Amino acid sequence: MASTQSNLLNITPEVVHTIRKIYNLDDPKRLDEAIKILDDWIRKQPHIIKKDFDKRFLETAILTCKGSVEKAKKQIDTLCTMKTLVPKFFTAYSLKKELKPVLSKVWHIPLPQMTEDYCRVIWIKPQCDDFTPEELLQFFQYTTIVVEYIRAHDYVDGFIIILDYHDWNMLKLIARMTTPDVQPFINTLIKGYGGRLKNIHLITESKAVEILLATVKKLLSEKLGKRIQVHKTLEDFYKVFPRHLLPEEYGGKQNSCEKLQAALLEELSSDKHIEYLKIMSKACTDESKRPTAKFNEEYMGMPGSFRNLKVD
Repeated sequence: MASTQSNLLNITPEVVHTIRKIYNLDDPKRLDEAIKILDDWIRKQPHIIKKDFDKRFLETAILTCKGSVEKAKKQIDTLCTMKTLVPKFFTAYSLKKELKPVLSKVWHIPLPQMTEDYCRVIWIKPQCDDFTPEELLQFFQYTTIVVEYIRAHDYVDGFIIILDYHDWNMLKLIARMTTPDVQPFINTLIKGYGGRLKNIHLITESKAVEILLATVKKLLSEKLGKRIQVHKTLEDFYKVFPRHLLPEEYGGKQNSCEKLQAALLEELSSDKHIEYLKIMSKACTDESKRPTAKFNEEYMGMPGSFRNLKVD
């Protein structure tokens, strides 16, 4: 099994074992069997171009689908399809060259310590509110690079997103949320990468927040929409979230946002990670070879090997 070690994210063998146990995959033989079923299925699919996903990628696909191999098939197929349909999300590799403009305008950091229920916290703090459409695309590309790193190195049972927007003009954010790239990008994160969002915390005093919520909820499922919590002040947010997990400028015990993002950029700019991104960008589909079964039948019926390991 590929290593879960990361220079940025704190993960212990105990956490790995606990998360596997939650989904009845703590037996190595059962886990290997599930991975083999998924691997065999991928190799049988004529339209999926990449056949040699590593074991760790397949394992995390199964775990993000709560142990369901069938749902993991759909997830991987969806991700490969999105890389074919919207390749622009996946074709930026150099943070320091291609994405430098947007990196000076936003903190976007997976925090080192996970929560007690094994969730990774993603901290997002804009440094301004004048994002251009081009910079919004760069933000999506940067997020994809971060997510690829997380899928390759992290081991969690979900994500919590914190958006600190209390200094900025909410109406400008709302305007950007209506651009055509937003919906396919959200689909890529949630359906393709299996980003299981446990909570979304939005910190803002803006009176326009209800307009934002109405806009965002049109892009999310009803279940996810209900997980958005709005806090008018940082003090209100501190009442419901463990403060020690936060960066030091927010009274937490982690490094500052500047130091955390600098370390992240160095890691994501390494030759090793850039090469990994280039390999994974080719994990797309040849739609001319996709089986002719209807979409729902193909994704839910899954011709080929079958097994569902989901634990109720």
